[in-house]
Amino acid sequence: MARIPIGLELFSVRNELAEDVRGTIKAVAEMGYEGVEFAGPPQHSAQELKGLLDEFGLVCCGWHTPFNLVQEDTIDATIEFNKVLENPYVIVPGIPGELRQSRADWLKLADIFNGIADKLAAHGMVTGYHNHHVEFTPLDGEIPWDTFFGNTNEGVVMQLDMGNALSGGADLVGILERYPGRSGTVHLKPYNESLGETDRHAGFRPIIGEDSVPWDEIFSVCETTGGTKWYIVEYESDAFPPLEAVERCLSALKAMGK
Repeated sequence: MARIPIGLELFSVRNELAEDVRGTIKAVAEMGYEGVEFAGPPQHSAQELKGLLDEFGLVCCGWHTPFNLVQEDTIDATIEFNKVLENPYVIVPGIPGELRQSRADWLKLADIFNGIADKLAAHGMVTGYHNHHVEFTPLDGEIPWDTFFGNTNEGVVMQLDMGNALSGGADLVGILERYPGRSGTVHLKPYNESLGETDRHAGFRPIIGEDSVPWDEIFSVCETTGGTKWYIVEYESDAFPPLEAVERCLSALKAMGK
């Protein structure tokens, strides 16, 4: 299989990005990242961002798009924005709590995401869902992750965030194996289970390689049956300055041969 490129979720360096969008994107490129995933409501025009990506040789490998920006009255604008960026991955990073209180709610969400996927497919795009930890606590006899991805089609990317899922007690390798071909992009986020036992936030402090994620097994599944097109680093603890942290994570991945 061809090598999977590595991108950065820019939420990791959100404050730096807000202060200096060009300088931050330049710094990320100079570290050796090949793509970036934006997050949140757009703060700049698509044309400006595409210009910066082209200038520094980066690809837009996703956008964490708020749920309210993929509704019937907003999705057309979202599509046009992402067309300019040549971004095929419109990933929803979370669902408002009031919409996910039961298994029935997650089944309804699966139908909604299938509809979003159908709309995006006509434009060469896919949607997807990115987890936190709540998706792995059973609701009505089933974990929400399985309720959702067991009832969505292939146009809905399973963007498994390793650190978030592990903090919720998930079997990372088992999940990837259970849904072959669905992991178009995945989040490489570190998490140390022993540090997180008494304080979940502490578990996120180590960088990649100093954590409990079974990286070799994760990479094996992603590179065989997972259908993974992008590895995306996300680090959001405070153990290191953000730009230093994401550079350390990339260096660790390079040392692993990625």
